[in-house]
Amino acid sequence: MALRVLVVGGYGNFGSIVCRYLIHTPGVHLLISGRDPHKLAAKVQALQAEGGQPCEGWCGDAMGPQWAPALKALKVHWVIHTGGPFQGQSYAVARGCIEAGVNYCDLADCRQFVRGIGTLDEAARAAGVTLLSGCSSVPTLSAAMIDEHRERFSRIERIEHGISSSAKMPGLSTIQGVLAYAGKPILQLKDGRPHPVIGWQGLTLRKLPRLGTRLVANVDVPDLDLFAERYGAHTLSFQAGAGLKIAGLANALLAQAVKLGLVRDPAPWAARLHRCGTWFERFGDGLSALYIDVHGLGQDGQPLSMSVQLTATHDHGPEIPSCAAVAVVHKLLAGHVPAPGARSSAGEVSVEEYLRAIDDPDHLQLQVSFSRPPV
Repeated sequence: MALRVLVVGGYGNFGSIVCRYLIHTPGVHLLISGRDPHKLAAKVQALQAEGGQPCEGWCGDAMGPQWAPALKALKVHWVIHTGGPFQGQSYAVARGCIEAGVNYCDLADCRQFVRGIGTLDEAARAAGVTLLSGCSSVPTLSAAMIDEHRERFSRIERIEHGISSSAKMPGLSTIQGVLAYAGKPILQLKDGRPHPVIGWQGLTLRKLPRLGTRLVANVDVPDLDLFAERYGAHTLSFQAGAGLKIAGLANALLAQAVKLGLVRDPAPWAARLHRCGTWFERFGDGLSALYIDVHGLGQDGQPLSMSVQLTATHDHGPEIPSCAAVAVVHKLLAGHVPAPGARSSAGEVSVEEYLRAIDDPDHLQLQVSFSRPPV
């Protein structure tokens, strides 16, 4: 029997990428949901034409009362929630999955959303379903990249990582989500103590292999909560930025305006910056990367540092956050049965499984290096 997978927001930016992979995956019967009947019908038709196999659509509000009954009627086995932004979003989609007895994962990279999924753990266990939050570059891939070489360290003291995207603009909901905390305090960790920084400020020039020098700034991600407990790190930071430095400067200016009280709601400005960003896309180089620096002690007790970078070319960066959920589906098809309960998706997918799901070696390059800094 085919695995019936429903993608919430299947005609959106990341949802479209997930669907493009799943429509070609043997053993998957794809369903998509959305609120716009015209966009939904067009997407279903396009997917059927592309994959040559059936695809169903359900038009409705996945946060409404009809959601759980629809899941039962459609006999859905697994839900992939791509309908961001997740900042400030409720757990209505996940709660509906619990009610219907359906497993769930989402592409959330919102720190509060991923951290709070644990409030549903008891209910999920009682229903015998799995809820995985954060099936995205962070924390799924970032954790996998550290886990792969964790045994090289006797102790991890500091993790500094980030994302530098290409100039190609993601969907508006993504921009609205990441700019929601512009100019607002973000708690990082420094020497074991909470260290407040300002969102989209703290501009830093970061030199990255193949990408050159990129401008990055403070960003809020689930890793800043998860990695202290998972790895015992005493210092944690995360920064991100776009391929063009002008975008980083624009975000920093918006953050400063919010900080000074000149802008109360960044959402309208997010729409304006998104529109402006599309004008400058053609000046980008198509390169993006997820990078991680880990510092600590090796198994011999001596200082050890690791640098990991996954580079995407030709504007293939959006494939990376989209395909954690695809990797989860591939594991399910291979017979993996995840433990019931609600938790972050860190540790659910290995680097090998992640890259196999993307299956794009011509446009992805993984680099890992170790060094021995002086004592």
